[in-house]
Amino acid sequence: MVGDGHRAAGMPLRAGQDEAGVPPGVWKGGGLAAVGLVAGDVVSERQAELLLGAGRHPDADRIERELLAAGESPARARRATVLGRPIEHNASPETEKAKERTPWLAMDLVFRAPPTAHIAWALTDDATRLVLESCQDVARDKTLAWLEGAVAQIRWGSGGRHRRPVKDGLIVAVFRHYESRASELRPLLHDHAVVSIRAQRPDGTWGNLSADTVLAHIVAADCLYILLFMEEVSARLGWAWEPREVTPGRRPVMEIAGIDQRLIGWQSTRRQQIEDALPLLTAKYEERQGHPPGERAAYALACQAADQTRPPKRTELLSLTELRERWRTSAIRAYGADVVDRLAERARAAAAAVWARVRPVVDIALAAVDVVAVVYVMRGAFKRHHLLAEARRHLAYALRGRPHQAGLDEQIVQTVVDDYTRPVGRGLKMTADLRALYPSDTEDQAVLRPLTRRRTAPPYERARLAAGALAARVRAARRAERLGSRPRLYAVTVPAASRSHPRPFRTGGQDGRSQEPETGVDTVEQTRQTLEAAAAQVAATLQDSRRAREAAHGPRLQPAPATASPTHSQQPGIHHTPGRTTGGVT
Repeated sequence: MVGDGHRAAGMPLRAGQDEAGVPPGVWKGGGLAAVGLVAGDVVSERQAELLLGAGRHPDADRIERELLAAGESPARARRATVLGRPIEHNASPETEKAKERTPWLAMDLVFRAPPTAHIAWALTDDATRLVLESCQDVARDKTLAWLEGAVAQIRWGSGGRHRRPVKDGLIVAVFRHYESRASELRPLLHDHAVVSIRAQRPDGTWGNLSADTVLAHIVAADCLYILLFMEEVSARLGWAWEPREVTPGRRPVMEIAGIDQRLIGWQSTRRQQIEDALPLLTAKYEERQGHPPGERAAYALACQAADQTRPPKRTELLSLTELRERWRTSAIRAYGADVVDRLAERARAAAAAVWARVRPVVDIALAAVDVVAVVYVMRGAFKRHHLLAEARRHLAYALRGRPHQAGLDEQIVQTVVDDYTRPVGRGLKMTADLRALYPSDTEDQAVLRPLTRRRTAPPYERARLAAGALAARVRAARRAERLGSRPRLYAVTVPAASRSHPRPFRTGGQDGRSQEPETGVDTVEQTRQTLEAAAAQVAATLQDSRRAREAAHGPRLQPAPATASPTHSQQPGIHHTPGRTTGGVT
């Protein structure tokens, strides 16, 4: 609540926040009305202590006083202010599992924009800074609204077997921070959204959120937040986005185009600290285990390096104005005033180049193939929220900040589920339906199967190769369909779509997907008649012109015709057909 500042005992919360240079927290969420709060109200220390620290009503003191004055016993008065199960139950012998003895009353969701957004927010003028903060607010609030409307569930019963959507929404306390914990005070605009675990059931009683449901959708929520933040920045500032590869073979991140990449290294000092400590931990792991770390072990080692290099909280308290002056001075000292002063100008120029090069078009069929290929290679078996996260990454890459149609991500996921997946095991898991993705009588299977089994290459690199191979097959199938409807002189060899499986690629139809333009027989016949009429009109015009020229200058001498061979009446290799050209194009 006070950032990285230290608040002395007895100091009021607001005074501690002012001294630490962070703004006060505010309440968000659709469930505020049930506890008498309003969105945008400042989070007081007592409200946070009651709701987020004890699971009680944020105005419990007043309610308890009124009940005591009405003659209620102290135990009943206190129980009336508890939302759901009292935390004292966790310490009772009735608790079966040891992990439940410590009450879990809230979860902290951190909303952090890409590094180039932090750089632009820290080094540009105040007007641009306020716009970026507004983009952060909009993207965060929309993501929280999606979580409480489409994801959040309330649970009750043994093992939480009964689950229903939350009645009104979530109760969230949002705290904004301006910097990272690196020793050099680097800019890091981010928000801590502390979500209360208490929520209302459909019947109005209080219980706990299904935390595993929320945490399972964290990656999808993160991708939605990044997508919305990109759209807000592009709409308000006219900047575009482009992918940046942080680690070779790993998934790239989207950054603001035109911002000097050296500034990312200046801003990301914590990453360098972690990378410096990681080789020693990796060497110890290999010495202990006898082999290099795998994906999970490498991630665990990175977390261990982050914990070991985590710096202590700073003791020097600075306001945002003082921090911005320090950041600007540090960046100019490192890379020069020209790089810092022309940051916004270069971002606008780079955006024009990106918009000229990249068309903001989303092909649902190709997007579905890309999503299922990446998720299948990365995970093997997956659930719907994995597809949703990858669909939002695909939209961010394809649109580069241009707005997307509402529900387009869900439409891509539904296309994947309907056309290219099959259930596997128990529960809601699924996997890619390889028979629908490629037929057994083509070379695609020989291309894709090694990609799913070659463990030496990074998973994302294999996923991109698989997605490229499948996208090429979709384009080939489309070309085959278009060319197959045209009468042509010579056959063209094109990899045709499979006829062996019952679900061919669908590029349009009843579910509102965009449909590819097709050339039917009627269209071809109408075009042929139009061309023949035009040719007849041109021939008549030329005949009239020839007659007029002969009347004025006399007939033109014609060369003697060549003697034709009795067995070859025409030149070899050329077959003249009425109504068709001889160049192979109808």
